[in-house]
Amino acid sequence: MKKILVTGATGFIAKHIILQLLQAGYAVRGSLRGPAKETALRDTMTKALGQDLGARLEFAHLDLTRDDGWGAALQGVDGLFHTASPLTLVPPKDENELIRPAVDGTLRALNAAKTAGVKRVILTSSSVAITGTDKRSGQDKFDEEDWSDVKSPFTSAYDRSKTLAERKAWEIAKEHGIDLSVINPGLVLGAPVDQNHGASLGLIERFMAGKDPMVPNFGVMIVHVKDVAAAHIKAFENDASIGHRIIVANDWFWLREVTRILKDQFPNRKIPVRQAPGFLIRILALFDRSIKPVLPNLGRNAATSNAKAKTLLGMEFISGKDALLETAKYLDAMQDKS
Repeated sequence: MKKILVTGATGFIAKHIILQLLQAGYAVRGSLRGPAKETALRDTMTKALGQDLGARLEFAHLDLTRDDGWGAALQGVDGLFHTASPLTLVPPKDENELIRPAVDGTLRALNAAKTAGVKRVILTSSSVAITGTDKRSGQDKFDEEDWSDVKSPFTSAYDRSKTLAERKAWEIAKEHGIDLSVINPGLVLGAPVDQNHGASLGLIERFMAGKDPMVPNFGVMIVHVKDVAAAHIKAFENDASIGHRIIVANDWFWLREVTRILKDQFPNRKIPVRQAPGFLIRILALFDRSIKPVLPNLGRNAATSNAKAKTLLGMEFISGKDALLETAKYLDAMQDKS
C-alpha cells in the first residue's frame, strides 16, 4: 500500500485529496500545524468513508516557516502532495506575509523530499501563476506556457506568492532530480468534506450574504474541488505528467453571470446582479481592502485552456455552473443553521 504525505491537511482542497486517496486504497500522512485538529480530521474521514481507518491515516506536525519535523514526516512515504500555502481574502499590508511562507514552505518541502529520497512530488499551484501577464500574439486563452510576471499590475500579493513558490519548486526539482508535476487550478468551488472551508469559498459566501449592491466587471475560471483532487492523484499515477504544469479549470464566468445564476436559484436572497462601473469599484477599494486585488483586472478576460488536463490526465470536468450551485446550496444550508 502506497503512502502519501499531504501537507496542509485541513485545507479545502487537501481534505478532498485525502478522501479520494483513502477511497483509492492509499495510506495518508496528513500534516497539521499541531495536534489540535487531528481528532476532528480523523472523524471527518471516518464518517465520509463509513469505516475505521486505523493506521491508514496518520499525522505529522509541520509549519511552513520552521524546519522542525519535515525530515521525519517524509520518511517512508511514496509521494509528497504539497498543498499547503497561505490564503487570505484581505491582502496583507506586507505582502511578504503571504510570499515568504509560500516560498519557504515549498523550499522546505522539496528539500526534505530530496533528503528523504522521495522523488515523486505533486505541487498545488494556481492559475494565477499563469494569467498575470499579457497574452501572446493570437492567443485567446492562457495556457501552461504562460507565466505570471510578478512585477505586472495584473498580480496581487497572493498571485505573486503562488508564482514565486512554483518557480522555486521547478528550480529545486531540476537541481535535485525530483519528479515534479504541478496542478494549476482556477477558482475552486464545491461542497467541503466537512463544515470547515476557511477562506476558500469566501467570494460566493459574500454574494450569498448580500454584502455588495453591485459586482465588478471581473471574471473567474471555475473548477470543482473534486476535479482538482482527482487531478492530483491522476498526475501522481501517470508518469507522463512529470515535468508538466497542468491547468485544472473548466468554465469562465464574469461575476455578473455568477450572481445571476445564484439569484435565479435563490431569488429571496439579496444577491447583487448589477455590474458596478469601474470608477465606483475604485472608490470602494479605498474603504474595503478585499476589493483592491480586482482593480488591475477589471474587464480583463483571463480564461485558461484545460486541453492538457484532458489529453494528459484524461480529465472530464464537472461543469462550472454545477460547482457554483453546489457551493451555494452548501452555504445556504450552513447560513440557515447559524
